[in-house]
Amino acid sequence: MLHTQRSYGGSCVAPHHLAASAGRDVLKQGGNAVEAMVAAAAAIAVVYPHMNALGGDGFWLIHEPGKAPVAIDACGPAAQLANSEFYAGATHIPKRGPEAALTMAGTISGWQEALEVAASWGDSLPLSTLLSDAIRHADEGVAVSQSQETLTAKHLERLSQSPGFRDAFLIDGQVPREGQRLRQPRLAATLKRLASAGLDDFYRGELAISMARDLEALGSPLRLDDFHAYHAQQVTPLHVRLQDATLYNLPAPTQGMASLMILGIYERIKAIEPNGFDHLHGLIEATKRAFMLRDRYVTDPSRVPAPLQQLLSEERISAEAAEINTSQALPWPHVPASGDTIWMGAVDSEGRSVSFIQSIYWEFGSGVVLPESGVLWQNRGISFSLNQDDLRGLAPGRKPFHTLNPALATFNDGRTMVYGTMGGEGQPQTQAAVFSRYALHGMPLQQAVTAPRWLLGRTWGESSTNLKLEDRFSDRLVAALATAGHDVEVIPEAFSDTMGHAGGIVRHPDGLIESAHDPRSNGGAASV
Repeated sequence: MLHTQRSYGGSCVAPHHLAASAGRDVLKQGGNAVEAMVAAAAAIAVVYPHMNALGGDGFWLIHEPGKAPVAIDACGPAAQLANSEFYAGATHIPKRGPEAALTMAGTISGWQEALEVAASWGDSLPLSTLLSDAIRHADEGVAVSQSQETLTAKHLERLSQSPGFRDAFLIDGQVPREGQRLRQPRLAATLKRLASAGLDDFYRGELAISMARDLEALGSPLRLDDFHAYHAQQVTPLHVRLQDATLYNLPAPTQGMASLMILGIYERIKAIEPNGFDHLHGLIEATKRAFMLRDRYVTDPSRVPAPLQQLLSEERISAEAAEINTSQALPWPHVPASGDTIWMGAVDSEGRSVSFIQSIYWEFGSGVVLPESGVLWQNRGISFSLNQDDLRGLAPGRKPFHTLNPALATFNDGRTMVYGTMGGEGQPQTQAAVFSRYALHGMPLQQAVTAPRWLLGRTWGESSTNLKLEDRFSDRLVAALATAGHDVEVIPEAFSDTMGHAGGIVRHPDGLIESAHDPRSNGGAASV
């Protein structure tokens, strides 16, 4: 995609075009931005199953013109049985399988909470309308994406050992090919149940009973009491004020603090021009400062050692910026965090905006597909440590560390921007790349998303922690970064999945809506 899309009636951006279309169609029926996002979230759980599912977590930022943004934490905690005794004898939590399915799935409760926030905006569309595209795609089938084929093949040996995976995501026992039709009839029935019985059925109805029974039988520590106890909750978003805008993101257990700090630091050492050495080096060094603080402070909200908003004070950010050498790289041995995610955005004709992210952590999460409901369960709980002295040590009821973090900005001139990406440690870095190019250096929105990107550390499918660059950067820039001490690896791809699937929507005060999606994905920007 080369050009920013523009419209006045609303827009939805997603890393799969069918999800973007589902959100756009709700907007066309008079639905609001939250309802459009629920439709897109349900659809993408069907059409992009390697990246997210109903059995995952989600986070929301919702902005209504003239009001402070609302944040929703839909992260599920560890099961009450998930403790050191359950994992006795193990040195770490298994990465796949039933024992990796140890945290409650929060995303459906997040949809419910978001719809309650939007209830005061006027007439609501029925759930049957919001979930109709997802139900149809699950019933009739969806064309398998290239990334689903590739990642299924890459991880087949381990995923096929997880209960239910082969039946749900292989076709005639084989890795599905790109373009092949994949049907998910059990998931269709589950979505129909939610449409008729309501979203709370996932936690306190017949569907909850079914899923809890299946999880226990398969060997997960989750039980029905864990379902009954769970509710997504509204939380106060973190924020940082730049010269021309205020940025918002999610608090712990997400790495939203890092995304805000990177941009706060970078504004203080801003390059004259985008995409050159000073731009990339500045953001990369700001990332290192932010990640070191993230790893010291971000954990379950009840265990954060110091208030994260204090780390975003003008004094603290200025102090971190002063530590940066503008010509030399800080050495970077770093323990990375991985993750697989989708980000989506929606803006309606009234200017209400949503930044939303939904995830199952690794590709296909735990790999466990529940026999009755067809729900794929996340493995987010593997980010816990079995060392009880660790900041992120496992205990019942604790929330795991999340790479997820949706971003939103309000500008002094009246613009609102929602933006984000998937990609583990790459999320705050890509957010910083897109926002800085658009807002601090004046690039058109689509060009800010499309331009070559970089990644310090690990993202999905990668284990190395060096600085990765797409091969569209000039040889001169690559050499300058290496000379400055960066451990550079040029990825031989112009548009690499390693860099995540980003997108953004900007609404102007006169009602103009600009939308951009990532050519690295199967996505789309669907406008009204």
